[in-house]
Amino acid sequence: MKASVAMSSPAPLLLLPGLLCDARLWQNQINHLNNIANCTVPDTTQHDNIPAIAEAVLRDAPPTFALAGLSMGGYVAFEIMRQAPERVTKLGIFDSSARPDTPEQQQKRRLLLAMSQTGQFKGVTPRLLPMLIHPDHVRDATLTNTITAMAEEMGRDAFARQQTAILNRPDSRPTLRTITCPTLVVGGQQDAITPPELLAEIADGIAGAEFHIIENCGHLSPLEQSDTVNELMRQWIGG
Repeated sequence: MKASVAMSSPAPLLLLPGLLCDARLWQNQINHLNNIANCTVPDTTQHDNIPAIAEAVLRDAPPTFALAGLSMGGYVAFEIMRQAPERVTKLGIFDSSARPDTPEQQQKRRLLLAMSQTGQFKGVTPRLLPMLIHPDHVRDATLTNTITAMAEEMGRDAFARQQTAILNRPDSRPTLRTITCPTLVVGGQQDAITPPELLAEIADGIAGAEFHIIENCGHLSPLEQSDTVNELMRQWIGG
């Protein structure tokens, strides 16, 4: 009589998108990891503060899960680690920061909020793309069309809620040392929004964190350098 072999089911993985992004940010990873991870992309557009977004994610999440977040998704991930660290089996932080905004960054966000509230919301325009992606990728129509489509479909109201949440986010640096699950920290070498030193600060603050900076990459590493991110995440999930 042949012995049966138990097959393990894919592990739950929550993927938190950044500002004006949706599941398309992570689609390459969802496709690549589908045999080892049951991926879900929570809605992070319905609340105007980071704690409430984290609470909503936790309310719909499985009892335990791996968690990855990019940029604003990283801010939410840090809040989830404060609210329910026992539920997170692995943590991934991509192109994000543990710091609150500087006064200059706050001023820029308030200006963008004011513009959006007077009917001037235009999503991500070609003028803004060089801030989000590596200059060499600006001519990639598939990539840029994905970014602009996400922003346009997200819309003005969701943008206002997300920007307000980001503007008032807490400082996560004091709680980095409390994170004990296996952690992956990844950023783009040419990220103009959250440059490598901010990712290094996160990795240095979390004991045992694995740290990677990807060359020829801006702020949206899962889209810009999907093959590299896929392999890093496969090792992180499977390790």
